[in-house]
Amino acid sequence: MIPACLSFPDAEDWARMQPFQIIFNPTSAAELAKLPRDLQLHILGQFRGLPQELQREDSHFGSLARNGRTLIRYRLGEYRLYFERHVLGIVVHRILSKNTVRDFLFRSNLPTGEDEQLQDNPKFWELIESAK
Repeated sequence: MIPACLSFPDAEDWARMQPFQIIFNPTSAAELAKLPRDLQLHILGQFRGLPQELQREDSHFGSLARNGRTLIRYRLGEYRLYFERHVLGIVVHRILSKNTVRDFLFRSNLPTGEDEQLQDNPKFWELIESAK
């Protein structure tokens, strides 16, 4: 018999103990690799605390939804990171310069907010899908 203080964790406790993984797809990994080393380290450092931040209701992340799929936008200085939740953590799809997103929005000529513009534009989703 195992003493109570040495009992095994249940499934919920086990899930909380699992490491939170940040998975970069090939496109986002290439985009990260193109950035200066100090900026790469800064971006990676910003992922500390992300698991807890994603659990909060008042999170400062943007959200884009289409056809049952939800992307999360993380504004990080001059960059925008687009990712999805994954059972192991998150999958980063794109790392785009803010100016690149602005250029995309300007070319799209849409009058609403950034997230709404992207969410409703099929070309944005094509950009995300091309990252696979």
